[in-house]
Amino acid sequence: MEIRAVTEPEQKEMVVEGYAIRFDEPAIFDFGGEEFREIIDKRALDKADMRDVPFKYNHSDNVMVMARTRNKTLELIRDEQGLFIRATLADTTAGRDLYTLIKRGDIDKMSFSFTVDYDNNGDEYDRKTRTRTIKQIKKIWDVAAVDTPAYDTTSISARSFFELEREKERKALDRAELRLKLIIKTF
Repeated sequence: MEIRAVTEPEQKEMVVEGYAIRFDEPAIFDFGGEEFREIIDKRALDKADMRDVPFKYNHSDNVMVMARTRNKTLELIRDEQGLFIRATLADTTAGRDLYTLIKRGDIDKMSFSFTVDYDNNGDEYDRKTRTRTIKQIKKIWDVAAVDTPAYDTTSISARSFFELEREKERKALDRAELRLKLIIKTF
């Protein structure tokens, strides 16, 4: 009788990234033939509570949480364009299914759930243009990969293991190059 160790294939992380919020790009809603717009101001996240934000599919509480800021499987990165997310999806049936659908392009948009900070004039409405501007978000409740977004300029895509490794190598080379430049400047 022979006993051998059986090793599982190397686990590949399922990383998705994209924009859940795009600043100054309107969502357009049609209510009975009349168009209304909503815009998220560049400063809307300045005081927003983003301490414990889950990543979901279609904002559903009926599907397991896919990633979360609290355990650092979800990163929320505010930049000039909006709120960029990077999530390492859970290795569950739901996580693998969502990753596959994102990778295939069936799901390619995002959304976010939030409350406006009404205590600090968190929004304003222009009746002439029918545009609501969100000026201050109080809390981000979740970010989600969605079938049908309110904000069509959002995006999400899957990153392959090899792309992630290449990015890590590029960042390491960039750091080494910067370090060399600093050393040269000191001489």
